[in-house]
Amino acid sequence: MRIGTAASTAARAACFAVRRAVFIDEQGIPEAEEWDEADETCLHVLAEDDSGPLGTARLIARGPVAKIGRVAVMPQARGTGLGRKIMAHMLDEARSAGFTQAMLESQVSVIPFYEALGFVAEGPEYDDGSGILHRVMRRPLP
Repeated sequence: MRIGTAASTAARAACFAVRRAVFIDEQGIPEAEEWDEADETCLHVLAEDDSGPLGTARLIARGPVAKIGRVAVMPQARGTGLGRKIMAHMLDEARSAGFTQAMLESQVSVIPFYEALGFVAEGPEYDDGSGILHRVMRRPLP
C-alpha cells in the first residue's frame, strides 16, 4: 500500500476516479456538487496498491487551519484501516506544513470515525448541497 501526494496529472485523475466511484456513483451526490475550484490548487493524496487506486483525500489551506475533505475509500478497501492511514497521512502533512488546527465537514454517519481520530463535532447538522447531512469537526495539531 502506498499513500502519497498526487503530484502528477495521472495521480490526480486516479483521485478523481475514486471520488467519482464513491461520492457520485455510490452515494448519488450530484456531479455539480462534487467538483469545485479548490481541486485545481489543493493538495491531493492518493492511496493505491498494485491493483490500482483505493482511496483519496484533499487538503485546503484556510489560514492556520488545514481543511481536510473528500476523504474516500473504495468499497473493496473498507474495513482494512485504510481510512485511518489516509487520515494519519493528512494530519502529518498538515503538521509538516505548519497548520495549527485541522477541520473537516463530516457526513453525520461517519462522525464516530473522525471522533476516534481526535476530531470534535461542533454546530448543527446541515445539508452541504449534496443531500447528505454534515457537521463541522475540528482538532488541534500539536
